[in-house]
Amino acid sequence: MDREFDKQHIWHQYSSLTNPIPTYPVSKAKGAKVYLEDGTELIDGMSSWWNQIHGYNNDELNQAMYDQIPKFTHFMFAGVSHEPAIALSKKLIEMTPDELDNVFFADSGSVAVEVGLKLSHLYWAGKREMGQTDKPKHRFLTINYGYHGDTFGAMSVCDPVNSMHRNYSGYLTKNFFVEAPQSRFDGEFDPNDVEPLRKALEQNHESIAAVIMEPIVQGASGMRIYHPEYLRQVRKLCDEFDCLMVLDEIATGFGRTGKLFACEHAGIVPDIMLCGKGLTGGYLPLAAVLMKRHVAEWVCENPSKRFFHGPTYMAHALACAVGDKSLEILQRGEWRSQVAKIAKIFKEELFDKLQGLAIVEDLRGLGAIAVIQLVKPFETEQLQALFVKQGLWVRPFGKLIYLLPPFVIEEQDMYKLCRGTVNVVKSLKL
Repeated sequence: MDREFDKQHIWHQYSSLTNPIPTYPVSKAKGAKVYLEDGTELIDGMSSWWNQIHGYNNDELNQAMYDQIPKFTHFMFAGVSHEPAIALSKKLIEMTPDELDNVFFADSGSVAVEVGLKLSHLYWAGKREMGQTDKPKHRFLTINYGYHGDTFGAMSVCDPVNSMHRNYSGYLTKNFFVEAPQSRFDGEFDPNDVEPLRKALEQNHESIAAVIMEPIVQGASGMRIYHPEYLRQVRKLCDEFDCLMVLDEIATGFGRTGKLFACEHAGIVPDIMLCGKGLTGGYLPLAAVLMKRHVAEWVCENPSKRFFHGPTYMAHALACAVGDKSLEILQRGEWRSQVAKIAKIFKEELFDKLQGLAIVEDLRGLGAIAVIQLVKPFETEQLQALFVKQGLWVRPFGKLIYLLPPFVIEEQDMYKLCRGTVNVVKSLKL
């Protein structure tokens, strides 16, 4: 592997080209393990970037791709349909909460967010066109510590202070942000948590098209895990103030939190749901936007009578085929016991062992998610090197060490992941 060429010419995510963070040369992967070029074996504690739920080099997902390739890998989706897209859509509608009956495919999680925002805007444009409202509802309301992606619309609903997008603030559409809920998932719900959102809706509902948020688990801007009652109250407020509810399940969907979708913890259904990451088991880029029928119908009443969004690779046949197989694996239900076992080992081998350490500010988790919040931030590359020495692949950021292993991780590897993480945390100095 020509690592010098890589360093000089290839710009990696969230890094500098002129002063890049170190890279590790990966040569192969299988199950929950990644192998570096020199033969070093690492247990993946991240599911790549949270998407490899079935593990690397999965025989069934491989076969799904092999079966589709000789037929065709991709053909434009405008004016065309194909079996992989239909089969995947059927499974998505079966598996997601009731009433989410229409599917629009996107290329990535960020693009799915863009689609969700566009649909919300056009929903109200359709209602205005048909004389159902005269309100200019084109802005969005969300909570602090949210993350929804790196494209411009998505960045406009990410936390403007605590996210990584501060450099773009002057270019972004101005939306409404309120304090995030403080009630923990495993604690008592404080009704005051919902008051900032209620006040924002009372004052601005005539201009708010939708409330958008990550359900239960706020991901890349803080890994916060909040009480399900908050989500129930948000659903009620959206109905009361006539705003759509958009839930970003891109990171939380497909079993990660112990429910197939995180909104199930609250027993509510959004108007629009965004899915990605685990959809194809991490094999190919693909996301999906699901919506209630009334959303699709009103969008189609906008002045153009169509939805003008059509990426080149929409409903990529190869991605849909592997996505269909990924959902088939989930439908068998083994993920429930896998996630429960991961959660149990996290508690016994990670949280119980780190409780009370001076370097640890907070411990929290849900399903196959574990978060260690340190009392101060550390450099990502510094901590990552310590994990590699322990035989682990973990990518911390700021004050947070978080673990989201593949569901198929072997039990002995879960123990190694937890014990190695404990070793790293105990080695840190205040």
